[in-house]
Amino acid sequence: QVHLVESGGGVVQPGGSLRLSCATSGMNFRLYTMDWYRQAPGEQRDLVASISGGGGTTNYTDSVKGRFTISRDNVWNRVFLQMNSLKVEDTAVYYCHTRYRAADYWGQGTQVTVSS
Repeated sequence: QVHLVESGGGVVQPGGSLRLSCATSGMNFRLYTMDWYRQAPGEQRDLVASISGGGGTTNYTDSVKGRFTISRDNVWNRVFLQMNSLKVEDTAVYYCHTRYRAADYWGQGTQVTVSS
């Protein structure tokens, strides 16, 4: 059974930084693309960033390019999202996601609140 567990959310002022972490188990981690999504209140869940299995390819939604960095550790089976220069509009619940053997798996989410 695949399990994804996010951590690292919190409350931060505009311009601040947070680092999210997603611990995984139950899958051959290094073979699969990992994603971070976010969902603000009343909004749909949107893709924020993706990283290929080997870590060599990353993609970002335009609104976070240059501020967020996705990375992974294929020894410890974790994926990270470093978020810098945070803005109020980055406030959302952030979810770790993977598609493994034709099924979608999600973590429970971690709340990120950017507020002065």
